[in-house]
Amino acid sequence: QVQLVESGGGSAQAGESRRLSCVASESISGVPAMAWYRQVPGEARKFLASAIRGGSTNTMDFVKGRFFASRDDDKNTAYLQMNNLEVEDTAVYYCNAQFRGSTVWGQGTQVTVSL
Repeated sequence: QVQLVESGGGSAQAGESRRLSCVASESISGVPAMAWYRQVPGEARKFLASAIRGGSTNTMDFVKGRFFASRDDDKNTAYLQMNNLEVEDTAVYYCNAQFRGSTVWGQGTQVTVSL
């Protein structure tokens, strides 16, 4: 069973930056997209951005210009660079990928942003 493990969460102050990492237990070179989502209590998990195989990215408008998804296939790792954090960015952040047709989620990492 493939596993995804996120790290890099924690507390931050508004305006700071933080980089999340998502390490896969096997090669991601064949994975079409490494995606990032976030979830706050009482709401559905929300797509943020993805790093597409080949180098392109897909980013939702509400975080565009602040959040940047990337991937390093040699390290089996995806990243989410988050800049100019806002209090509203407080959430649990998850990475997601399709491995051989199965959807795999990480366990999530909490990011808490305060003024």
